[in-house]
Amino acid sequence: MEGISGILAENEAYLRAVCQDCADIILRPMHLGFPEPTACLAVYIETAVDNMMLRESVLGQLLSRLWELDAGELSRVMEENALGISDFKELGTMKEALDAMLAGNAVFFLDGYEKALKIGSKGYPGTGVGKAESEKTLRGSREAFCESEKINTALIRKRIRTPRMKVEELFVGSCSNTPVALVYLEGLARPRILEEIRKEVTGLTLDAVMDSGVLEQLAGRFSWSPFPKFQATERPDRAAAAILEGRIVCVCDNSPWVLLLPATLNSLLQTGDDYYGNFEIASLLRCVRLAAVFLAFSLPGLYLAVTGFHPQLLPTPLALSLAEARQGVPFPGIGEVLFLELSFELLREAGLRMPGPIGNTIGIVGGLIIGQAAVSANLLSPVVVIVNALTALGSFSIPNEELSEAFRILKYGMIFLCGVFGLYGFAFGWLFLLLHLAGLKSFGIPYLMPYAAGTEDGISPMSDGFFRAPYGKLTRRPVFARPEARMREEKKGKEGA
Repeated sequence: MEGISGILAENEAYLRAVCQDCADIILRPMHLGFPEPTACLAVYIETAVDNMMLRESVLGQLLSRLWELDAGELSRVMEENALGISDFKELGTMKEALDAMLAGNAVFFLDGYEKALKIGSKGYPGTGVGKAESEKTLRGSREAFCESEKINTALIRKRIRTPRMKVEELFVGSCSNTPVALVYLEGLARPRILEEIRKEVTGLTLDAVMDSGVLEQLAGRFSWSPFPKFQATERPDRAAAAILEGRIVCVCDNSPWVLLLPATLNSLLQTGDDYYGNFEIASLLRCVRLAAVFLAFSLPGLYLAVTGFHPQLLPTPLALSLAEARQGVPFPGIGEVLFLELSFELLREAGLRMPGPIGNTIGIVGGLIIGQAAVSANLLSPVVVIVNALTALGSFSIPNEELSEAFRILKYGMIFLCGVFGLYGFAFGWLFLLLHLAGLKSFGIPYLMPYAAGTEDGISPMSDGFFRAPYGKLTRRPVFARPEARMREEKKGKEGA
């Protein structure tokens, strides 16, 4: 059945056949109008629509008004929306009616009327707007995204109050029919990138999209690289700031995380605090994060290379101290490092899977107990424990979790290279990393912008890189924006004045 019949009994029979054994879908027949009642049918999800008999319900108020109308006026009132219902839409096919009902709306059928009427309601239950837990900041908004696509786009609209901000809604998944919204600023986002993202999202052929992480893995060209080409955030202010840079925000229903794209290494190392505080502190913290990247990726390997192959590079007292600390340890250096690194990975995973307070206790107490016990039993040297602790601190200091995970994976490759080839392996590991990053692109944007060479169309300002210039000097947007819109509007206004 494609279209909607003017005979209500046919529509009801079709809906009851399609929704058979669906206990949560309510089909409620009724008769409205006076003096000769007209047959009507309301279809809705039980928990997604308010009780129709309550006066506070939009649908309940509608039915109360229709009950008092003359039977001949029902069709005219419904067709013209004479009652002024805000979320009111005519649906011409049964597929549209079913999709609207499954999206959490009420669908209303009237005998003799060949269209269905979508009437918005409260929708599916979900968590409300809460506080950001993963991306904490000292200053700025405390709001976090929730699991409703409509509320999430509203949180962004709250910060960018202009009709230039467009919200384009797509639906993905043959079974889930998950709403996915592309949010961008017209005239600022690059049309080529927007069209490429639109094709990637609409071209997905899968049963369901349960989280934005599924989109992140499937949208975009497949790559063996562990580095993220999407930036995930739970903060509406970060998403709004990205839109004002010319980036595109992908909001997926049922997920409290949205995707910012394109993404570069520079953007993944930045936080909201970088723009809410003094530029000197922001620049210092960015340098600290770069040091954290070095520690997370190469400190264990550098320790193995220097102590195992090139001890002459160390001062004599330090070399003697390290040798004395390793005296009596039965395992080679690479065995020590791998044992402690894998033990820490187990502790981290156990802490994540256990309930909150217990998980924190396992992570701290477990690490102290295992490290102290291993050193006391002369299975590990104290220096390796210190190296492992500094590596873990560097990993936790990287603000983007997916970027941190990429360096955690590559760290083991650096350990093997340095454990076999010494400093030659260390140099080769860093050379491989830089060459790999230089070859990566996120929707056509080089991953190492603004440090990689770019064309005239792709030059990004260096004033917002490793060091952040004073806010008044940030006159140009990053490379994500269209070339003709790279100058910030407030700066244009000052120049024009």
